[in-house]
Amino acid sequence: MFNRPVPLLLAGIALASAAIGGAWFSELGLGYVPCMLCLWQRIPYYVATVPAMAALALLATGKAPRVLGGLALLLALIFLVSAGLGVFHAGVEWKLWAGPAGCGGRVELAAPSFQDFQKSLQSARVVLCDEAPMRILGLSFAGWNAVASLIVAGLFARAAQLFRRR
Repeated sequence: MFNRPVPLLLAGIALASAAIGGAWFSELGLGYVPCMLCLWQRIPYYVATVPAMAALALLATGKAPRVLGGLALLLALIFLVSAGLGVFHAGVEWKLWAGPAGCGGRVELAAPSFQDFQKSLQSARVVLCDEAPMRILGLSFAGWNAVASLIVAGLFARAAQLFRRR
């Protein structure tokens, strides 16, 4: 598999999709409210959608390996940025450095009327960037994003290298 670019490209897209799906599930299914840095970490996934869809379209035609190589390289760079954001956020959670000044959190509010809005302010949950809501095997969501993003970047980088050889 590691000598064929198409499975690498598809594996990178699948893993990236699973990672962003996990972020959405943690928010919508498990009730974790993302902080500002969590939301920043999602941006590379959204940006990667366009080159990933272009790559899938080109794969369907079976042509343009050089263009696929360029798209895979672009995707690798996007996920290196994503890994950097994950490392930065994990460092903020471990108190290794300070987060952005406006990283006090996001207030979770969902109120259909003004009275409901007033009631919800009393029970609003503020999510801070420097507190990990959960750790799995010692890593927070931000830490796992860094790991997943590095793996995805590696898959895309290897695919780019193999597409360039064609």
